[in-house]
Amino acid sequence: MSGAALVWFKRDLRLRDHAPLAEAQRFERALALFVIEPEWLDSPECDPQHVGFTLASLQPLQDELAALGLPLIVRVGPAPQVLQSLRAEFGFTHLLSHEETGTGWSYTRDIAVGRWCREHGVAWTEWPQTGVVRRLRSRSGWAGRWAQRMDAAPQRLDGGFRAPDGWAPTPLPTLADLGLPPSRPLPPAGEAAAQAVLDDFLDGRGRGYRRALSSPLTAEQGCSRLSAHLAFGTLSMRSVHQATEHVIATTPDRTLAYGLRGFSGRLRWHCHFMQKLEDEPDIEFRNFSRAHDTLRQEPLDRERFEAWCEGRTGYPMVDACMRQLRATGWLNFRMRAMLVSFAAYHLWLHWREPGLFLARQFLDFEPGIHWSQMQMQSGTTGINTLRIYSPRKQAEDHDPEGVYVRRWVPELGTPAYPAPIVDERGALAVAKERLYGLRGEREVRQEADAIQQRHGSRRSGLPPSGMKRAAKPRAAAAADDRQQELF
Repeated sequence: MSGAALVWFKRDLRLRDHAPLAEAQRFERALALFVIEPEWLDSPECDPQHVGFTLASLQPLQDELAALGLPLIVRVGPAPQVLQSLRAEFGFTHLLSHEETGTGWSYTRDIAVGRWCREHGVAWTEWPQTGVVRRLRSRSGWAGRWAQRMDAAPQRLDGGFRAPDGWAPTPLPTLADLGLPPSRPLPPAGEAAAQAVLDDFLDGRGRGYRRALSSPLTAEQGCSRLSAHLAFGTLSMRSVHQATEHVIATTPDRTLAYGLRGFSGRLRWHCHFMQKLEDEPDIEFRNFSRAHDTLRQEPLDRERFEAWCEGRTGYPMVDACMRQLRATGWLNFRMRAMLVSFAAYHLWLHWREPGLFLARQFLDFEPGIHWSQMQMQSGTTGINTLRIYSPRKQAEDHDPEGVYVRRWVPELGTPAYPAPIVDERGALAVAKERLYGLRGEREVRQEADAIQQRHGSRRSGLPPSGMKRAAKPRAAAAADDRQQELF
């Protein structure tokens, strides 16, 4: 194909199953680009671990692309300015990238890039890389569309690329070069590391997935640990789905197949929650249910918030989980949900500031899942069951011998450990009274129907008319409530 192509990498840091790369092979000339954007570095969700994991993933990708004749250029600056500068140097006619369901700054960035492309006659083509459907009109049939995408043949490269003369890969900056402090310790990054984690899980580690995922004692090894790789795109969702289904269909190990079926089903939920942010980007900043704007209006209680952030609430299971998260960048889903529940109900904190803090702690921060779950676990969607986790019960169920708590809260039982910051029974009584009272109002129930119509799951892809009227909001919302974790 005549013309010059620029492959714009974002959160798709891989070589395999990459539609923009496959398309770039058809052009006379091609380059690849990754932009380190100041808007990202300055965003309240960004943490040095995110940048460090990105840089560690870019290095092997850059080497592999160079071996195929495609230089990967890394530049720092606002995306439109970088594109303008690069076009003056490399006259590209086509911009090729994956769609991104990201936070507010990336949404604004994409609008600006689209405007720049139109003004400069550059054809910008985007491909989906998950089950998220852009400009979706109705959730009816979404599950079928997800399956169709995941079952389609993966994109494959056919030979090498034709780069313009004089171009070479750009040396990668360090965190210090970018003015960032050192990151917490990171797991291995890049496509090969991601594939090794997937292979290990499918080869046998996934055997105990269903039993292991709830307890912090067992989840660290029993869960897939693919969440960061999916968030940064070092593996495609489709490749994970197809590899998992292949093992389920071919393994003689029935226990392994049983565990992997549980994991496979959660891949759909991964995209289901991302779709909510794609359909309504404002949920990063405001309640799903605007009727819930009347709750938690008071200024953030800084003393409670900081105690929660620092793992010194006086509730050992809460504090242990927060300390593990801050030290490692990872925590299993049930314990994440407990942290949010405690902040929302026990401490009566609005979800936005706790959500930003957690976004910086999670190495696997995925905006669509994160903000959807922050609201779901805080009770502000208007359609989901209120899920209030008792820290004491979670400790009894998932750390009965206290092994986990002692590991992360060694001062427990000494004067150094604080008393509980709130009375659990009294705090929950107030929270329930406020939330259940609000949900009983007629206007709030009407709004919930509209939210369900736009964001709720659909059983077997049936339209709402195929369900009983009385069961529609609650049945589909209950399906959301069954969502566990894939991490």
